[in-house]
Amino acid sequence: MAMSVSVVIPTFNASKGLPALLHRLTDGAVDGIVREVIIADGGSTDETLQIAENFGATLAMGEKGRGQQLQTGARLARGEWLLFIHADTIPAKDWIGEIRRFIDGDAMQRENRAGVFQLEFDERNIGASIVSWGAMIRTRIFKLPYGDQGLLISRRLYDEIGGYGEMSLFEDVDMIERLVKLHGRKALHVFNSPAITSARRYNEEGYIRRVIRNFFCIMMYRCGMSMKTISSFYHGQKR
Repeated sequence: MAMSVSVVIPTFNASKGLPALLHRLTDGAVDGIVREVIIADGGSTDETLQIAENFGATLAMGEKGRGQQLQTGARLARGEWLLFIHADTIPAKDWIGEIRRFIDGDAMQRENRAGVFQLEFDERNIGASIVSWGAMIRTRIFKLPYGDQGLLISRRLYDEIGGYGEMSLFEDVDMIERLVKLHGRKALHVFNSPAITSARRYNEEGYIRRVIRNFFCIMMYRCGMSMKTISSFYHGQKR
């Protein structure tokens, strides 16, 4: 029996990017590898829920907070494998082949491993190229991918490492750190194909300023500062 994938998408007012992602996931449903798509929503007030319903996705409603939303979506998932992906991120056209090769590969090789995509932006400019290049260095050398690179993981391994924590930020970092701690650096596999994510935040704030803000946020997280303080700084809110 072929393995099946449940796709979990955390959303909050994601009506602009969600249709393109759902359209790409249709290929997986036709192929038979995607069993279900779960929209884990945090209280959207735009057309996100209507788009999800029209697509035939399963809705998982809960409090806003990406960690909590991913956790809620994962609880409903019935597939042997879970693919977590952001609503403004689209896997490249060859994503099905990448995932199928990983899942259908040698059981000993995949048993304790998870996969992430390479990072690309939906714009072509020097800033986007530098940031995506830096992200791949961070991923390959420091084993620190972010959630906009997606995450493919078996249900068994997801449960073993405890799943996503109820965190509004850095739920992706926390998850990978627990994976690597338990199974080593080789536990993280990087697919050859990219996930193409929105450059909106970088365009609005500027690439240099956004990178610096992200760097300080991760340092604050490492120093044990409160998630409320980090979130305020991340979103550029005045305290």
